[in-house]
Amino acid sequence: MILNIKNTIIAFDLDDTIYNELDYLKSAYKEIAVSLDKENWLKLYAHMLSLYRSKKNVFDILSRSYKIEKEKLIEQYRVHKPIIKPFDYLIPLLIKIKKMNGKIAIITDGRELTQNNKIKSLGLNKYLDLIIISEVVGTEKPNENNFKILELKFPNHNYIYIADNYKKDFVTPNARKWTTIGLVDNGLNIHNNCATYVSNKKFSPVFLINNFNEIKLTLN
Repeated sequence: MILNIKNTIIAFDLDDTIYNELDYLKSAYKEIAVSLDKENWLKLYAHMLSLYRSKKNVFDILSRSYKIEKEKLIEQYRVHKPIIKPFDYLIPLLIKIKKMNGKIAIITDGRELTQNNKIKSLGLNKYLDLIIISEVVGTEKPNENNFKILELKFPNHNYIYIADNYKKDFVTPNARKWTTIGLVDNGLNIHNNCATYVSNKKFSPVFLINNFNEIKLTLN
């Protein structure tokens, strides 16, 4: 698809749009496993992933098995510095946008420290003109405040939002006449709720892409 980015702000969701959130979980699980059982961490890590896949409460089980407060495990999960990487073609796209004097934003739900650690680990900061995190602004998507902040920061622009979660990502920017683009689930998304909302136009993106290489930029 071709995007005209003249006088345009391109905003991205973070989790499962720029990278797979499952990779954050795996990164955190590895760190926790090493901290609990340094000699046998890989076995514990595999067990944690199996519990997660079985929809068990991993931290409840670890808390009982290792006599550690569940809250400490959750805190370690949230504050760890993740080893994660962006999806293919994302960084080249960001570079092209900046070379064409475009502006880039992140609109994401989550905790300030957690989301900023992700953004830093992904190497995104140098490309971003604005970061909107729900804990900082006091509202979560689909609250219109999270999108109006961008409009107020960069008035009289066209706005594009690229995201993945049909439940909360597209309904508000659609209502505000933004261009919405959905990144198709690669089979690893944490929130696989597309089937529930795909038949409802107001919750669905206007366009779909399989990967960022499908986006071509123009100033015309």
